[in-house]
Amino acid sequence: MSTQTETTRETKPAGIGAMGWALVLLPLLLLGVVLAYLVATGGGLADLAGPPLEKVTIQRITLPEPGVIRVEVVNDGPQSVTIPQVLVDEAYWSFTADPSNTIPRLGRAVFTIPYPWVAEETHVVRLISSLGATFDSEIAAAVQSPAPTLDLFWRFGLVGLYVGIVPVGLGLLWYPFMRRLSAQAMNFILALTIGLLLYLAIGTWLDALEFAAELPAFWQGVPMVLLIALIVLGMLLVVGARRGGVERTPLQVAYLIAMGIGWHNLGEGLAIGAAFALGEAALGTFLILGFTLHNITEGVGIAAPVVRHRPRLTHFVLLALLAGGPAIVGTWIGGFAFDPVLATIFLAVGVGAILQVIWEVGKLIVRDSTRLGQPALSWSTLGGVLVGAALMYFTAFLVKF
Repeated sequence: MSTQTETTRETKPAGIGAMGWALVLLPLLLLGVVLAYLVATGGGLADLAGPPLEKVTIQRITLPEPGVIRVEVVNDGPQSVTIPQVLVDEAYWSFTADPSNTIPRLGRAVFTIPYPWVAEETHVVRLISSLGATFDSEIAAAVQSPAPTLDLFWRFGLVGLYVGIVPVGLGLLWYPFMRRLSAQAMNFILALTIGLLLYLAIGTWLDALEFAAELPAFWQGVPMVLLIALIVLGMLLVVGARRGGVERTPLQVAYLIAMGIGWHNLGEGLAIGAAFALGEAALGTFLILGFTLHNITEGVGIAAPVVRHRPRLTHFVLLALLAGGPAIVGTWIGGFAFDPVLATIFLAVGVGAILQVIWEVGKLIVRDSTRLGQPALSWSTLGGVLVGAALMYFTAFLVKF
């Protein structure tokens, strides 16, 4: 029997060259021809086409001063839309449109209506297109929208302080008590931290979806949230992998936890500021009280990784600022310049950041469990995760209604 040996030679790529680029461009040129044909002929079904589809999203209604209503709209339909008429409380009313009452596709316009709105009463605004389509929005309780002033800027900042920095700082005061716990008990606390973060990740995800639902359709809110969260998670994991196998120190993990919690607290600040901007003061006050109690447990999670160390006092101050400070920024944005697109993006980034922090805390538990000769997943760590999630769940009763 004879065997035949087949040898292969390795050849180097010849390079792209002019012919290669021509092969790349050819499908694109042919695609352009096909698209031009479809536009020109309607795909051969032009005779079956119905009336043009109009779609306008009313993004925000503000009351900048007595007797004035401002309506911000986005055209997320397939063609331009003209709004020749406006109704307020079933009565036709004059208005001005900036830049024009004809809104191009994906364009924006602001309608200013000189209407004598009544404080704390409900008003309904209806925009009527040239084709008769109507787009409605309701002002639940008319209250003048807050104008940016130094005094209100300061007061919104104090609200963010009460909601974010103060409760996180109070939670960090449990650090001396936690130092008295055994190593196994500390693994329970670290697992509890994962439970807290899991709840915050889910809550931030749901908040992002809520804001995404207010976006015009072309933003594709839900896929955008998912993609941004996965991209942020992937980027943070890649950055962590480039450390060459060097594990993060407990203090670094504590800063990561504070950063993840800070993204969540940014969303809480947005909700509070937006509530006051829309005139829902009772809701805003309710949210302040609920979030303040809800956030005190976050300090425990931040302090958990460093209980076997003695960080300087300045580190605790910085951790409280990193975790709670974004609530102040969120309150300012929500109260003065709320934008559902930015809010959605911020919260989506927060989801990815919190998931990466969960990964880092999990690695810390695995490392400590290996040192103790115990399995990373045990009844103790599982119980910690459940207790952490339960703490956040039941304190959230003061926020959800």
